[in-house]
Amino acid sequence: MCEKIQKMLDEKGWILADGATGTNLFNMGLEAGEAPEMWNEWHPDRIATLYQGAVDAGSDLFLTNSFGGNASRLKLHGAEKRARELSRISAEIGREVADKANHDVIVAGSMGPTGDIMEPVGQLSHAVAVEMFEEQARGLMEGGADLLWIETISAPEEFAAASEAIGNVGAFWCGTMSFDTAGRTMMGVTSSGMVEMVAGLPYQPTAFGANCGVGASDLLRTVLGMSAANPNHPIIAKGNAGIPKYVDGHIHYDGTPDLMAQYAVLARNCGASIIGGCCGTMPEHLAAMRNSLETQPVGKQPDLTEICAVLGEFSSISDGTGEPTVSTRVRRRRRT
Repeated sequence: MCEKIQKMLDEKGWILADGATGTNLFNMGLEAGEAPEMWNEWHPDRIATLYQGAVDAGSDLFLTNSFGGNASRLKLHGAEKRARELSRISAEIGREVADKANHDVIVAGSMGPTGDIMEPVGQLSHAVAVEMFEEQARGLMEGGADLLWIETISAPEEFAAASEAIGNVGAFWCGTMSFDTAGRTMMGVTSSGMVEMVAGLPYQPTAFGANCGVGASDLLRTVLGMSAANPNHPIIAKGNAGIPKYVDGHIHYDGTPDLMAQYAVLARNCGASIIGGCCGTMPEHLAAMRNSLETQPVGKQPDLTEICAVLGEFSSISDGTGEPTVSTRVRRRRRT
């Protein structure tokens, strides 16, 4: 267990993570098709503003601007040889922001998927995947990250490769997968399947869970599945701020700060102890989530009907395990 995470959990039982990276950067002027990681060099002030926004809103942990910072993703922008360097810079900026904060803040080095499909279905070999993740991991740790954070992974083989790479570096780590296909990841992993997979990894994480996906309702259903499987690690919940909608040429998420405040408490009651937001989650959402977690007592574990009533309908009737988990459509109690 990472000592910093353990200390925070011992003190209050939960950790507030950060919100969206892409949504916030697009609001700062990032263009579609542009590599966010290049902004670590081109606009370090804007990346510092991104991190500072999460800290000021009350986040105990934020992810670095390095989600697509591996060689495979950067190759699309002719920067594949700069993976280690750009990842290091993202963490250096984060370290500076965290060290001047008025409360303890954890810098988590973000490592997203390679974008390639692994063998035997695809052409990416285990060895090459490990090499790419290790290169990025070393850059993030050199920049001052407290731990590494694998996120939005779909394939168990890629999750395992990233874990092995981090083990080679010897860093603490957390990992999340995206359950965006009727309760499963795109490559078919269920909530209970992830718990089983993680238990078999030679190099164990500090925490694991789910991020992104469809909506907050679906994500909490996944968290309930993980909690029921009795994992040996803290569970992460990092859901989107509502559902994306295309308005006036831009993607907007319809989740209000009030909705995300309710989501945060439900996530804690579902069994998550590291709680944050993903796409669409802005500082105002985080501030509301922090206030809610601080002022609302821990409650009983919600059932699916309650989650659906508060956060909205599930995108599918099944959580991916084969049996329907909700038989009726429940109207939202509050509009977002």
